Amino acid sequence: MTNGDKLWLCFVSVLALILIFSSPNLVAQESAAAKSSQAPAGAGQEFEGTVKVGVGKYFYLPSAKGFDIVVQGSIEGQDASFLGGKEVRVKGELLGGEPSVLVANSIEVKEGAVYRNVFTRTESVTLEDHLDLKERAEFPVLTIKGYDRNKDWEGKDKAKIFGKLEKTEAAGSESYKIVVYDEKGKELGKILVDQAADFARYYIKKLRLFDRFWFYIKIKDTVDWKTRRQTRELFHADLLFAGLY
Repeated sequence: MTNGDKLWLCFVSVLALILIFSSPNLVAQESAAAKSSQAPAGAGQEFEGTVKVGVGKYFYLPSAKGFDIVVQGSIEGQDASFLGGKEVRVKGELLGGEPSVLVANSIEVKEGAVYRNVFTRTESVTLEDHLDLKERAEFPVLTIKGYDRNKDWEGKDKAKIFGKLEKTEAAGSESYKIVVYDEKGKELGKILVDQAADFARYYIKKLRLFDRFWFYIKIKDTVDWKTRRQTRELFHADLLFAGLY
């Protein structure tokens, strides 16, 4: 073997050792780079489009499919109904523990060809009337067999029941009754809704193509017998949520 061959073999051996000991570091660096290029959980998201429904602190934007967008605070002195029908750009983040809730950090309304900021969040998020899937699972199904069967609902605190929404509007406000039926589709009676949470009203408007829902209610006072017999109005309730399941 010539001296040149020996020098070349020595060079190749040293190079191989360098590559062996540096490989773990290179892999670690590449892994770190890959991780840094991925968006972290809860990272900001941006959506644009026309708002279809706004009630209280909730609004629905079709481009943000699967999310209920929450506004914590006022929008130029108004609630989320202000956004209805407007073209907006929303920047927000997921609410921890609530995968279907997107918290709006900023909202811009399109005016002509430009966007104008109308909201920047400065408060921590509180969801007083929001019912998530876990909470809804705690509502037992209420079965009513007749207007004279007050034992079907008395003594119960909360329940869910399937029925048809009957809505009236007067003096700028909405009122609701829930019409319930027997297994053959015959009307059994009506539940009088004293109060409807914003979250429930938001979903009723969001699902505007439907008028039959599962209603999640807080059961209150029974209508007196004479009135119940004449009107088939069963009892009073607060409406907490309305959905298709």
